[in-house]
Amino acid sequence: MVSTAMSKKKNKSTQPKAPAFQNLKRFLNSKRFKRILGLTFLLVSIYLLVAFTSFLFTWKYDQDKVVGYGFFELFLDANLRVENWLGKLGAVVSHWFIHKGFGVASLLFVLLFFLIGFRILFKISLLPLRKTMKYSFFTLIWFSVFSGFFFNEEELLFLGGTIGFQVNKFLIASLGNIGTGVLIFFVLIGYLALNFNFQIPFLTKWFNPNASTSQDDEHNTAESFNDSQPQIEKSEAEDVEEETTSTISFEDDTEEEKETKKQPEPEEEDADLEIEVAEEIQEKVEQKVAVKSNNTNSEEEEEDLDLEVEESEEEDTLSKREVNKLVKDFGEYDPTLELSKFKMPSIDLLEDHGDGNIKINRDELEENKNKIVNTLKNYNIEISKIKATIGPTVTLYEIVPAPGVRISKIKNLEDDIALSLAALGIRIIAPIPGKGTIGIEVPNQTAEVVSMKAVISSEKFQKTDHALPLALGKTITNESFVMDLAKAPHILMAGATGQGKSVGLNAILVSLLYKKHPSQIKFVLVDPKKVELTLFKKIERHYLAKLPDEEEAIITDTSKVIDTLNSLCIEMDERYELLKNAHARNLKEYNTKFINRKLNPENGHKYLPYIIVVVDEFADLIMTAGKEVETPIARLAQLARAIGIHLIIATQRPSVNIITGVIKANFPTRVAFRVTSRIDSKTILDAGGADQLIGRGDMLISTGNEMIRLQCAFVDTPEVEEICDYIGNQQGYPHAFDLPEYESPDSGESRGGLEDMDRDALFADAARVVVQNQQGSASLLQRRLKLGYNRAGRLVDQLEAAGIIGPFEGSKARQVLIPDEASLEQLLNNLDD
Repeated sequence: MVSTAMSKKKNKSTQPKAPAFQNLKRFLNSKRFKRILGLTFLLVSIYLLVAFTSFLFTWKYDQDKVVGYGFFELFLDANLRVENWLGKLGAVVSHWFIHKGFGVASLLFVLLFFLIGFRILFKISLLPLRKTMKYSFFTLIWFSVFSGFFFNEEELLFLGGTIGFQVNKFLIASLGNIGTGVLIFFVLIGYLALNFNFQIPFLTKWFNPNASTSQDDEHNTAESFNDSQPQIEKSEAEDVEEETTSTISFEDDTEEEKETKKQPEPEEEDADLEIEVAEEIQEKVEQKVAVKSNNTNSEEEEEDLDLEVEESEEEDTLSKREVNKLVKDFGEYDPTLELSKFKMPSIDLLEDHGDGNIKINRDELEENKNKIVNTLKNYNIEISKIKATIGPTVTLYEIVPAPGVRISKIKNLEDDIALSLAALGIRIIAPIPGKGTIGIEVPNQTAEVVSMKAVISSEKFQKTDHALPLALGKTITNESFVMDLAKAPHILMAGATGQGKSVGLNAILVSLLYKKHPSQIKFVLVDPKKVELTLFKKIERHYLAKLPDEEEAIITDTSKVIDTLNSLCIEMDERYELLKNAHARNLKEYNTKFINRKLNPENGHKYLPYIIVVVDEFADLIMTAGKEVETPIARLAQLARAIGIHLIIATQRPSVNIITGVIKANFPTRVAFRVTSRIDSKTILDAGGADQLIGRGDMLISTGNEMIRLQCAFVDTPEVEEICDYIGNQQGYPHAFDLPEYESPDSGESRGGLEDMDRDALFADAARVVVQNQQGSASLLQRRLKLGYNRAGRLVDQLEAAGIIGPFEGSKARQVLIPDEASLEQLLNNLDD
């Protein structure tokens, strides 16, 4: 051990210092570097455009100089002149790109550099970058070979470049002139057919005489237009002009679409098609508006009527008919299109931790049955029937007592039965809900591990129609237990250290990763311990949500937790406003309307994913932040269910000062692993039983009307890591899902200017507490006002700046400068003035 420690110290001493690398990394991730990089790409694209354009006119004059002189000789000879508009460097660069490269097709580099620079600098994509690069590289190679084949004279060599000439030389030697020409056109037709569903009309008629070319074209039009069709609103109070402008959009990738991450990127080749369809719709609308205006004029001549109501009704009918036609032709909106190639994790990434079969030990069953019967007989309790149900870790013995036996008498013998069986975790259910029996749960001598793979692959999970299915484990009857988080709607989880709480959180997260696409769900992960949820950092660009401009998606700092929770409250309010405008009662109805193209994105509507907030150690947050954390969590728990924000809070200290009445009242679903005392069990479940569990994933779940004992599914850390690697290695969004910006009330405060800052909302209350107790300390404010340390400390600074308490004096308490409450009220009034 000593040698190992010495070697580690030596290694640390020989390693290079980290600050330089960290500064470089910080600079590369900074906005300044991105601006410089984007501006560089734009300048290079402009430079290449000028150089290439000049080359088309001046290459004959500069060719002998660029080719005949060496690189350094060309630049060092001041008397040597070239005709290129950008001088010798422009002549050399354009010569290598065009003459030595791909010919005039090298102009595509100008387009690509400009798009990349514009995207980096302004964060706006003028064209779909990935598709544009794919099409440009094909065009670059194909056009170079095409030009080299048909324009192979020396004067036209620059059209295809050296690459096109050499490729054609090889192809002609191998296939001949006719074979090379056929190959060039065959490659073009094949590429168009694979990427644009290109069809040749006479070939279609030849192989399928019954098929109509016009029908095929119409089908292809609808199919290609479906990818770029924007959202359409079927509002009944919409004008014809508004309908026309909201029907067709020609922007390829707007800023709103990037923020929502839900709109598919329209393809460049659909632009002409969109214009034709838009013109047809515009003509129809203008014809119908003209007819309607004529009818209106004639009615005005006959009698003076209020025609606005009739116009609205006719336009609503027209709008509804046009929208129905467009939805029928172009299909519904698909939120998964932006990550259409995303693949859900395979079940093979999970491991088998057990065979999943229950092993029946009849000797054990018979022995336990006899002990139970004999123990009850010792107290003159007769049993008419007994039945055993074997689970993974616990066996349920159902007994039917003889007539006249009081249930409470059996319930009071819980400790005696445990003593006779010599087993831990004996729990008596008297009576079993829905049955006329009494249950006695006895732990098995050999417990079976419930693997996550067995529960995920079960038919119950695979065929579930739950909005947010959670595969938690198996019941005492060895059935997979799957619940819907959307109906929960929030989960409060508690358990002592090492009893399976973290594994339970991983099981919940893994369940959702196996069922939901990244466009459908986002996670806000809060991990004060900094070690439990770090594995999920790899899926940041797919599934995680965070505050804008935050570096870490896993939230560990208490102050950032407060800001994030308040940001979620803003998100909740914004979503409720969208639901109100869409006349929807919940998130499911709203998204259904959006998918059916009934809501217009131009009015702020967008596809809304579920947001799951996971807090791993709630007790630590309450101890450090107090009501600053409890208040937004209580507000979210009360209101956020309908708009798809769900909370999962875990703690290892289920005491009444951590899980308050406000928290319990809004978390109807409780999950309890083994706790140390019956009081903790009653705190979390409002009933005993959690203190009698056997640990290692043994849990009780209460849904309000019933309590179920489960064996939590076990998913090991390497399995979670492998799943996150599988997801993280796939294409994701440019960055994590952005939550609304939130500025805390004290964000502008500074130590140097306390006199001019905005006072805290509890400033007056804090001043009264200090004056009443004649003691100025942060701990006093924490206890009396139930605040976190940070906010209490800021209040102390504000009280000092206002002259209510004296300066810091080391270990001594601060002196209170105001003698009584009357003087304090006068001072507060002067401060307000």
